[in-house]
Amino acid sequence: MDKVRITIARGDGIGPEIMDAVLRILFSAGAKIDIDEIEVGEKIYLSGNTSGIPESAWEIIKKNKILLKAPITTPQGGGYKSINVTIRKTLGLYANLRPVRSYHPIIPCKSPNMNLVIVRENEEDLYGSIEYQQTSEMTMALKLISIPGTEKVIRFAFEYAKATGRKKVTCMTKDNILKITDGLFHKLFDEIGNEYPEIEKDHWIIDIGMAKLANSPEIFEVVVLPNLYGDIASDVVAEIAGSIGLAGSANIGDEYAMFEAIHGSAPKYAGLNKANPSGLLNAAIMMLVHIGQGDIAEKIENAWLKTLEDKVVTYDIARILKENGITDYKEVGTKEFADAVIERLGEEPKVLKPAKYPSIKIKIKSTKNVRNTKLTLRGVDIFLDERKLKPNEIGKLLEEAQTEKLKLIMITNRGQKVYPAEIVETLLTDHWRCRFESESEITHKDIRELLERIEAKGLNWIKIENLYYIGEKRAYSLGQGQ
Repeated sequence: MDKVRITIARGDGIGPEIMDAVLRILFSAGAKIDIDEIEVGEKIYLSGNTSGIPESAWEIIKKNKILLKAPITTPQGGGYKSINVTIRKTLGLYANLRPVRSYHPIIPCKSPNMNLVIVRENEEDLYGSIEYQQTSEMTMALKLISIPGTEKVIRFAFEYAKATGRKKVTCMTKDNILKITDGLFHKLFDEIGNEYPEIEKDHWIIDIGMAKLANSPEIFEVVVLPNLYGDIASDVVAEIAGSIGLAGSANIGDEYAMFEAIHGSAPKYAGLNKANPSGLLNAAIMMLVHIGQGDIAEKIENAWLKTLEDKVVTYDIARILKENGITDYKEVGTKEFADAVIERLGEEPKVLKPAKYPSIKIKIKSTKNVRNTKLTLRGVDIFLDERKLKPNEIGKLLEEAQTEKLKLIMITNRGQKVYPAEIVETLLTDHWRCRFESESEITHKDIRELLERIEAKGLNWIKIENLYYIGEKRAYSLGQGQ
């Protein structure tokens, strides 16, 4: 097999030393790779590049298509964009894959049979970082859930389950509250799931689902979630398994892939030879499987598992063992831990289940073309910045401003209807949503006319949201109390 050229980023904090340890293990195991190195992260940020990635690094990343990245430090203060989010969006890395298993009884775990995979949507949701300070008292963030983006990650979850012999896929959302955004994610999960009759499917509301993940993770096999929930869930289950320091993750796209540990750069431990390289090592193992070197991945993971069985551990795992009354361990540094894994290459664990990686090739179907969906404009939400007037006073002015086509339906404050029928107990801010609807289709000209009439009443409008119908179905949510 020809060597695969990959890109590496040593990162910040503990990043360089754990990358050194991982590369030594990879080459000692016979990984058929060549490397190109890029510099990204703190130094690039502080040079004035707010993305943290120079153009020269992008050229190498795109040429090699595979990136193994150590943790990055983002400087304190505003204006710096997350490197992870930038890379995921730029390269179309739509699925974040985080396998989590128990290493009990070597590392004590209250759920010794847990062995699940979190599949997290990687590009959308609140992670577009589209935020605004809209008034002196109110901020807003935009949650984006698309049909193509959601369909891709859900298909990936089912195809991954099929390729790895997993029998169940679970979806978690908050669609009892977020009926349009999370509702779309759940709806597509049900539709796509019907194409996989051999795989069991279920859905949980995220709050009880997260509680079940924490208390009974062994009942799950593959869990697919929108971005924010997946970010939280993956760290929760990694901690339950024993330590976030052990977990790696893969960011998968159609053409590119990035592999990384899920922990941070821990700058206070930089250069102390204390850091656990296991998270990045497990990410590298996932990388080897991805590039068709499953035999090398098995060899490395089995040596790593044997090292854990022999209780050769870094400080973080030593602390966990000590807290559980286990004292027959050998605490070593980063370099020495890598040496211990290398010494055990060719061995297999006796207690923990040995690694076995089938050849995995996941091909995702083209997503649906929904760009021709007919939207009918039927109203507008107009947002006001108003500090002095009461709801009934604002309502009176808006009713005077309404047009023949667009009638005031309600005013909400923080989502709660306050006009008509004001509830005096409701806490009010300076941010008001004023809903106008029409019984028939309207135009942008109708909205402009309404805005001019509202301005003439001395009201300060700051934002609008058009209200559409798809066919006979309303494509916007009702207000609380509407």
